[in-house]
Amino acid sequence: MVAQIFAVTERLVLRRMTDDDAAALAAYRSDPVQAHYQSWEAPYPVDSARALIAEMGDVRFAQPGAWLQVAVETGGRLVGDAAVRVDGDEPRQATVGFTLAADAQGRGYATEALGAVVSLLFTAHGVHRISAECVARNVRSVALLQRVGMRREAHHRQSVWWKGEWTDEYVYAVLAEEWRHENDGVDRRPPGEAGRGDHEEAFHG
Repeated sequence: MVAQIFAVTERLVLRRMTDDDAAALAAYRSDPVQAHYQSWEAPYPVDSARALIAEMGDVRFAQPGAWLQVAVETGGRLVGDAAVRVDGDEPRQATVGFTLAADAQGRGYATEALGAVVSLLFTAHGVHRISAECVARNVRSVALLQRVGMRREAHHRQSVWWKGEWTDEYVYAVLAEEWRHENDGVDRRPPGEAGRGDHEEAFHG
């Protein structure tokens, strides 16, 4: 099945998920480390992956009020997904999230993919502000959000009952004008530097 492509970066294809992705999606969602920071539990059944993909079949990228998991592919393999939701009441605001398979981490894929999603929302869909939330102790996700140009706006102490305990959350955000001025969606690190320190884990949002 040919999937709709949303963006292409130097190493990645960001596209719509298809039923062919169900096994890979279920596999990385079944990683207990990934699941710890997300709303699902491990193991994650293939049938649940198929159902999720089917639910998103008619959802447009940046469709107000709907979540879309954008497939992140490299070398013909699904290695993760970027979650995107434009606010249903105020479509100039959006929320993002990210999950990357453990064996694909450490190569800068999350930075490259999330940066492309942020850039697409700002440049092609007129979004004014993009935010993300993550568990405060998830230091890898904190680092990822900072790499793509987001700044911490809030630290909510023990604000969420998460996986059996009260958990601190950070809120990160970036405005379109900040993105254009500071980052403009391009990773400016020298060749060979992009993957260093990019050990990304999942953050919920």
